[in-house]
Amino acid sequence: MKPNIVILEGQTTNPGDLSWSSIENQGILTVYDITKQKDIVARGRDASIIITNKLSIGSKELQQLPLLKLICQLATGYDNIDLDAARQYGVTVCNAVGYSTDSVAQHALALILACTNRVFEHNLFVQKGGWSKVQWSHSLFPLRELSGLTLGIYGFGKIGQKLSQYAQALGMKIIVHTRTPRPESFPSVSFVSLHSLFASSDVISLHAPLSTDNHHVVDIKMLTLLKEDAILVNTGRGALIHEEDLRTHLINHPTQTAALDVLSVEPPPEHHCLIGLDNCILTPHNAWATRQSRARLIDIVSNNIEAFLSGSPINVLT
Repeated sequence: MKPNIVILEGQTTNPGDLSWSSIENQGILTVYDITKQKDIVARGRDASIIITNKLSIGSKELQQLPLLKLICQLATGYDNIDLDAARQYGVTVCNAVGYSTDSVAQHALALILACTNRVFEHNLFVQKGGWSKVQWSHSLFPLRELSGLTLGIYGFGKIGQKLSQYAQALGMKIIVHTRTPRPESFPSVSFVSLHSLFASSDVISLHAPLSTDNHHVVDIKMLTLLKEDAILVNTGRGALIHEEDLRTHLINHPTQTAALDVLSVEPPPEHHCLIGLDNCILTPHNAWATRQSRARLIDIVSNNIEAFLSGSPINVLT
């Protein structure tokens, strides 16, 4: 008998431009674009496989889902799943790794360029007639060349490594802070302390997974180490940054810039402390969301299901 498969949060991964067929071929599939936390049990009650992303699933939910055998994350991160509870209830949890490496690194580079070249602001200036009133070449802001600048990367997994390749192609020097330095594998990269990373970098890009050890690692103490024209980029996890500290720091240091794709609460409240600052660029957690990346994500989840059903699960967290 084919398993009942329920996708609880399908819209962000597939808003309609991709196919769920590789998953549908493996069971009886029900897809919900969006599910509220209170509706998890009602929608997943008859499922042996649940596919989710951000919804929290713990003991409260699992004890009401007796048929559930597998949870597949439409993501790499899994802090929304209580792994201890999943083990207790005999539920396997699998995640998806590596699908968004190129896309997130590209977005991080785009955020860096947004801070140095200010393409959007200059386009808006031209579109509103500003160029017609000045000389043939005009800059609203000081423009910066990346070649020769130092990029500090916090966390050096696949995305951080990919960004370093992009940045080196532009002539940047790379320094890295990571829990597992591997100088023998990356001879063109210098591994440094966290203090040195923040004090020495012209641009800092955050790529470490969130843990209890690095929650709010970027606080006022770290921010005060930054160079006066430093750029801070975050495409990792919002809670790596103490956002109130960052707001205060950016107000007091208008020559510094932050460019963030993630916040600690998503979506943010309307009056979030970082919204409205002239030197803070915000994008709505879409660094991962190229069509190619989302297609790879569906393929990985499909493979996770196929491997589980064959008795040899892969990408297993529990």
